[in-house]
Amino acid sequence: MSTLIGIILVLGTMILVHEIGHFIAAKLFGVRVEVFSVGFPPRLWGIRRGDTDYRISAIPLGGYVKMAGDNISEERSGAPDEFLSKPRWQRAIIAFAGPAVNLVMPLVLLGGYFIAVGVPYHSFEDHSVEVVAFAKNSRTATEGLKLGDRITELNGLKNPTWGKALSLVSELPPGSELHVVAEKDGARRSLTLPVTNSPESDWPFGYWPIPPVIDRVEPGMPAYRAGLRQNDVVTSVNGQPIVSWSQFVDVIRHSDGKPVALGIRRENQDLSLQVTPQRGVNERGEATYQVGVLVKEDTAYRREGVSHSLDFALSATVNITRQTLGVVEKLFTGKLSIRQLQSVVGIAHESGLAVKEGSFQVISLMALLSINLGILNLLPIPILDGGHILLLAIEGSMRRDLSLAFKERFVQVGFVFLVVFLSIVMYFDVTRLVGR
Repeated sequence: MSTLIGIILVLGTMILVHEIGHFIAAKLFGVRVEVFSVGFPPRLWGIRRGDTDYRISAIPLGGYVKMAGDNISEERSGAPDEFLSKPRWQRAIIAFAGPAVNLVMPLVLLGGYFIAVGVPYHSFEDHSVEVVAFAKNSRTATEGLKLGDRITELNGLKNPTWGKALSLVSELPPGSELHVVAEKDGARRSLTLPVTNSPESDWPFGYWPIPPVIDRVEPGMPAYRAGLRQNDVVTSVNGQPIVSWSQFVDVIRHSDGKPVALGIRRENQDLSLQVTPQRGVNERGEATYQVGVLVKEDTAYRREGVSHSLDFALSATVNITRQTLGVVEKLFTGKLSIRQLQSVVGIAHESGLAVKEGSFQVISLMALLSINLGILNLLPIPILDGGHILLLAIEGSMRRDLSLAFKERFVQVGFVFLVVFLSIVMYFDVTRLVGR
């Protein structure tokens, strides 16, 4: 049931939002819209206002807009309110409006959520800074910090929390210095630490104190095949005790695909498992080794003003867009395998999990999917909005319409390409989810 609710709420809403973009642009340019449907046929109920039948249809997986004269293969009357009677630039804007709304929607979703509920952050950010672990060959460890050190002063700031320390360090350029007072066993030491642009593993105060507890195990991935489960605590990696999630992640990323021995605490039982990482793409679109697990995060929410909430929402939207574009680039350059993409099957699975996990996970998935739909539809592939815009641009440069036969063949090629492509993605999606 959660999967059904998730797919309707997440995928259905984002498709409907896309169609609303086309609808608004069409109305603005005086195109006669014959049907605006929430859901797909058959029609259940509707009301006519002017030329438009506003209807609710039976299959709640999005919606569609039917504009007069929008099919090149159908006979047209040539009326001025038909889609194909409009200037090319207006038709291009109508085509662009759907993806454009998808690209803007995350700002609305996240901004509204942050204003109403608060901005999410790691709960450890409220705690005082204490060194829990260092990366191998960490510069920080050689600068004088020790495990168990508590930072009592940072650049004049007394008893900083992790949140304040993260904010302070993020505002300093690489090459700057941190003047630190550390305390352990009642003894205080003054230290000077360098600021670098290194990842978290070489952050000035070591790894972040996020416990290595597994929240989700992806079906078909190495962790799933190795027998890892939700709520497992990773206590050691290759015989070395760990206390931070990032210690586990670092070992996996640098494993070169070799088997990794794990010590696991499951309820009151200690287990020894072995997992073999495989190549994949992380949330930033970077190729890396993965095992298919997500960390159990302890999230808190901080109420902010409207402007700050919208700033956070804008930053999150920009980050999602950059990550998605990075994935697209790697797919076209061969750095990402089609096996690693998700079809509607994977989206349905993720939607169901998001519904179980809570409102923020649902909103986050909707934002991610909306950006993906926007970018996908802008690709210059026949049958997609980007393909229509490409055709209009070609016709505009030639100052004449292309032949009907060419346009029909152009759309047919795009349709066949998408069907084959999505079928392959769905095949790998299904085999991954069933654990093959």
